[in-house]
Amino acid sequence: MSSKPIAKSPEPDPNGATASLREIARPVSLCERSPHDLTVLNAAFATVKMGVWECSLPDQTLIWSDGVYDLFDLPRGIRPDRHLILQQYDSETRERLIALRAQAIRTGSGFECDARIRTGTGAQRWIRITATVEMRDGVPARIFGVKRDVTDELALLERMRHLAEHDEITQLANRHSFNHRLQALCEAAVRCSSRATLLLLDLDGFKLINDRLGHSAGDEVLRIVGQRLADCADGLAFPARIGGDEFALLTDAASAKVETLAMRAISEISRDMRVEGRLAKVGASIGIATRGDGNAIQLYREADAALYQAKNAGRGVYRIFSGVASAR
Repeated sequence: MSSKPIAKSPEPDPNGATASLREIARPVSLCERSPHDLTVLNAAFATVKMGVWECSLPDQTLIWSDGVYDLFDLPRGIRPDRHLILQQYDSETRERLIALRAQAIRTGSGFECDARIRTGTGAQRWIRITATVEMRDGVPARIFGVKRDVTDELALLERMRHLAEHDEITQLANRHSFNHRLQALCEAAVRCSSRATLLLLDLDGFKLINDRLGHSAGDEVLRIVGQRLADCADGLAFPARIGGDEFALLTDAASAKVETLAMRAISEISRDMRVEGRLAKVGASIGIATRGDGNAIQLYREADAALYQAKNAGRGVYRIFSGVASAR
């Protein structure tokens, strides 16, 4: 019994497949696309606040999709002038963008950067620019890419960063940020042959606020204390809330200014407060320590020991670490 030969599928042509893939992946200039393609492209990008752009080289002719016009709040269809468009970038961004672009053209590579612009209507906006250089016979022929509105994205990231680094109630730096700044200040003191000073503050009478007026009132007292402490610091020191009713100030100021700062902090925090329609009052005790050897842990221990001495002295005062640590 004879058998018919099984029909075989034609062998794939590697060269043909490669050529097809290259054709699909070939970056097509906006001016080469059909009106239908451009309509679809613009509609797709409009939903995500982005657009496609290209700039021919070396004549610097710009071509934008509708989304880019919208990002800059400019009328669609006008011929964008690169030199005028550059003026809509803030100066720092503009210089960085020009440098990145020049390097990409020189090396035939690409780049990505975030840029701040002032739009045609005066609004401020952050856009993310991605760029690729197309080379023809070893010569840069055009630079093209995508521009996308990242204003909300960056604002959210900034909000998350703020929450990670700041106390929710007082908006002062939290314990994590304090530890980082303490270490940095101590290290800087060694490099600059200066001194790092830490003021530790405990509120006096805060527990009574919580017990008598409630935790909501207690939170409001903490908020007021945080604001008063920030006003006292006023560029001279770095304020932080590091615990329940514990605060800190970090500074490299001279000793005379540090003592003035401590006295002012005690005076300001001790002023009467009006909380939820009722009078509230707390005090503050402060321990101060200064070191120049970069030892952040020891600096904290000495300030804590000085704070213990201040509380034993009757509260509402400050004490400077004398070289004899007291056990708490």
